[in-house]
Amino acid sequence: MRAVRFHDHGGPDVLRVDEVDRPEPANEEVLVEVHAAGVNPVDTYFREGSYEPFTLPMTPGIDFAGEVVAVGEGVEEFEDGDRVYGTGVGRSHQGSYAEYATVPVEYLVGLPDGVDATEAGAAGVVAATAWRALVDHAGLEPGETCLIHGGSGGVGHVAIQVAAAAGAHVVTTASPDYHDRLADLGADVVLDYSREDLADAVRGAATDRAGATEGVDVILDHRLDDYLQFDAEVAATGARVVGIGENDPQVGFEHDGVARSKDVSYQFMSMFNTPDLRVALRRLAYLMDGGELTVDVAREYDLDEADEAQRAVLEDSFFGKLVLVP
Repeated sequence: MRAVRFHDHGGPDVLRVDEVDRPEPANEEVLVEVHAAGVNPVDTYFREGSYEPFTLPMTPGIDFAGEVVAVGEGVEEFEDGDRVYGTGVGRSHQGSYAEYATVPVEYLVGLPDGVDATEAGAAGVVAATAWRALVDHAGLEPGETCLIHGGSGGVGHVAIQVAAAAGAHVVTTASPDYHDRLADLGADVVLDYSREDLADAVRGAATDRAGATEGVDVILDHRLDDYLQFDAEVAATGARVVGIGENDPQVGFEHDGVARSKDVSYQFMSMFNTPDLRVALRRLAYLMDGGELTVDVAREYDLDEADEAQRAVLEDSFFGKLVLVP
């Protein structure tokens, strides 16, 4: 089979397509014929060496969708021909940038016939992160106001739909080019992240509804180094802030008294700590099958274009996700 691999750490140019033996599934694993593999920033961290891969040469890729073509010992819930999708490979196993991948059963669930495989291949980590942040950690409830920073990103555009499906009043930020698309996905208010009065605009969006509390109840933040203080200032009393990333690890408050005065709770999270990924994956598959969740695929790449895809996921501006299609 063909598989993208890196034999040493470095830039995107160290990725190459190798001919390798098709793997066999071990105990509690299935072999998946990969129909689509999402491209995520975390894939580049293993290649660069920021995250240490379990072996070299290594095939990157944590997200996938495809068809089961073989099952290992002890597997009862899947059989040949099942459509599946999931996330989590590419850390302790060879990843999904390949024609076939062996996947532990705890990393995948069945994929309904009505869900496009390319869309599902892009869903994994961003959809699970959005669900884990808003549902598991924040406990978002109907009628609450939810602010999602960076609505056009992979996690952001999925989080908007999860929050809308939960019955929240959804406020998000994005470049003006994407405002109409985000409104179509369920955002009630879309604001230009570069406006000078952004904090006032967010607070105003939270009070536009009759009887709403001034301030935002739940905040999903992908840039804590930029917005930690901002989040405290726009938060309602008792607000929950979930942080999923930052560009600069030096994260801190200018004045933490604002957060204390409102009893704001902060949760820092990683999708990889989810106790059982299958719970979220099944519910997200249900939403995709019912038309309540769409994962926007900005571009598709062949395996031999993996280097360009990994460059683009870090450097380019695009709406949604990038996907490799073997």
